[in-house]
Amino acid sequence: MSESEHRHGDDGAESRDDGAKPTDGYCSCCRVCDCYRDAPEPDEKPDERREESNRAEHEAAHDHGDHVDHSDHEDMFRRRFFVCLVLSVPVLYYSPMLQDWFGFTAVTFPGSEFVGPVLGVVVFAYGGIPFLRMGAVEARNREPGMMLLISLAITVAFVYSVAAAAFDVGEPFFWELVTLIVIFLLGHWIEMRSVRRASGALDELAELLPETAERITEAGDTEAVPIDDLEADDLVLVRPGSNVPADGVVEEGESNVTEAMITGESAPVKKAPGDEVIGGTTNRDGSLRVRVAATGEETTLSGIMRLVEEAQESRSRTQVLADRAAGWLFYAALGVAAVTAVAWTVAVGFGLPVVERVVTVLVIACPHALGLAVPLVVAINTSMAARNGMLVRDRIAMEQARNLDTVVFDKTGTLTEGEQGVVEIAATDDWDEGDVLTLAAAVEGDSEHMIAQAIREEAAERGLSVPDVREFEALEGRGVRATIERDATPAVIGTDAGGSDGADPSDRDGHTASVGGPNLLRHLEIDPGADLERFADAAGERGDGVVYVLCDESVVGAVALADVIRDESVEAIDALHGMGVEVAMLTGDDADVAHSVADELGIDTVFAEVLPEDKDEKIVELQDRGHLVGMVGDGVNDAPALTRSDVGIAIGSGTDVAVESADVVLVENDPRDVASLVRLSKKSYRKMQENIVWAAGYNVFALPLAAGILAPVGLLLSPAVGAVLMSASTVIVAVNAQLLRRAELSV
Repeated sequence: MSESEHRHGDDGAESRDDGAKPTDGYCSCCRVCDCYRDAPEPDEKPDERREESNRAEHEAAHDHGDHVDHSDHEDMFRRRFFVCLVLSVPVLYYSPMLQDWFGFTAVTFPGSEFVGPVLGVVVFAYGGIPFLRMGAVEARNREPGMMLLISLAITVAFVYSVAAAAFDVGEPFFWELVTLIVIFLLGHWIEMRSVRRASGALDELAELLPETAERITEAGDTEAVPIDDLEADDLVLVRPGSNVPADGVVEEGESNVTEAMITGESAPVKKAPGDEVIGGTTNRDGSLRVRVAATGEETTLSGIMRLVEEAQESRSRTQVLADRAAGWLFYAALGVAAVTAVAWTVAVGFGLPVVERVVTVLVIACPHALGLAVPLVVAINTSMAARNGMLVRDRIAMEQARNLDTVVFDKTGTLTEGEQGVVEIAATDDWDEGDVLTLAAAVEGDSEHMIAQAIREEAAERGLSVPDVREFEALEGRGVRATIERDATPAVIGTDAGGSDGADPSDRDGHTASVGGPNLLRHLEIDPGADLERFADAAGERGDGVVYVLCDESVVGAVALADVIRDESVEAIDALHGMGVEVAMLTGDDADVAHSVADELGIDTVFAEVLPEDKDEKIVELQDRGHLVGMVGDGVNDAPALTRSDVGIAIGSGTDVAVESADVVLVENDPRDVASLVRLSKKSYRKMQENIVWAAGYNVFALPLAAGILAPVGLLLSPAVGAVLMSASTVIVAVNAQLLRRAELSV
């Protein structure tokens, strides 16, 4: 848990738009642990310096990295539960009411009549004080909730019992008091244990990194150093069975690496020289020498932890609604308790029965289950998503994913492998294939686009000598352009090739070469010629992409490239269709290529030849038709569309800009995870609904019974029975939330 989870406001006076309850800088459970011991009492008004000091002490007490480990709170509630449970047994044994009910007589000794009152006071002081502290904070912040209701219930029971024992004004019920406290402690212990387990994703991720690394020195020896001392370009040895200490590139060795906790991919991944490895993954069977590329906050694992932490801090609409419902229930409980007190006082006079009714109403109304209903599901949801390679940055978007009716995929690198290969080259009459490919490879020399990489690789395989260029320029959405250096271009440039100016063959300096798709030709208003048009049409029918090569402003050839459709894409689209979600594809490729891919995958809508600046307009177009749109992309050009969509989904292997623009990040480049995301959203929301209905419905049903509406027929709920029912509701909600872990997400 991050620092911001403990800071919802400066002093509780500031409200938030997301409906979160203001606090004074601590989460509610922190008010009962030792780190809160010196915090100001509810009636104090701490100055800024003292408040900052308390916060600093709190953060230091929980210094487990960037988030807080609440296992100490779980231990505290468990310890107090067992102590109070042991102390409550004698109280129950010496209770006159229970002796009468069960027909036994307790062993007496001098002072045995004080066993119940004395131990009852001890249980109240030791077991009840955590709830009193948290209730006082809710009262001070004017944000009533379950802790204030618990505080009212046990305080009323305690005060009346002490008064009854001291002044003999009625039958004290210390046994009900200790039972209430024991059950409340049990419920809160179960809650803290469940939340701690559900929020363990960050701890598990943090444990993936080893404490030390074996750095290889210039002399070739190895030295053990803390991973914090590693720097970029360090060479480290990763032995079989050990974890990779930082992101890097394999320089020597081959091995299988398990990346399951990072990418969700269970099968080991083969690594060889030149392959990237991720810090925190496990090397299996071979030694690797890895050149460190990123350390500290720049590593993939740190980025994942940061995204998971952001997700845990964000709040969903359903969670906000549950919090508000708990506040409304407080006022409803006070109203019902007041009516109950008046009605029973009028009917039987003020006494023990009236107090019992009021206490029972307050116990039944305790929104323990309601307060746990949504947060626990959300925590489990976030943890499951992270384990399956889905990082949720915005919980509201995650909640919206269940309602998506249209998912738009960027084509290249998402539905396809994104690894282009040259399959055919066409040249005009005065050029040959080698000259066209050489010119194209020269222009594409400074481009990182996958088409450029494919062209360069093909030129290298053919052993072509690629000239240098200057004045490289990327033509956004159209292609690239550069000027060829002197004495580096094919001699044919100087001839009348495809409409060139017939310059002197010896004057090769300054010719401009361009490479681009149909948008480039349209922009320049150039006709490629009948032969190249036929070449492009044939390539389009096969689903291949075509880029044209120009010298100055004359088309001299064309290159056909193929992008293999991912096998996972078919499964992903079938799964989305099975959930009633339409699939659209967005691409800058020409229409023939786009429709060829769409027909093979069964895509419903195709947006082809779309310029980068127009991608988000296509999202708006779908939204204007009434669709709730999810966008899946991986590039800088996709960032506006990711932001514009209702749910932006970035491929984790994509650019930082795309990742930062998205609501959900898919660590593994697998389109099937989109279907898994929608499925998890649907199942999580269903669990939230089930929990809220159970928690709220329980109160609606039980409050009238607690008030004594069925008293005329002899049915009354005692405070102890009310506490049992309340805790049973909490346990049911917790167990129901845990069942989400069994959900099948894979496609």
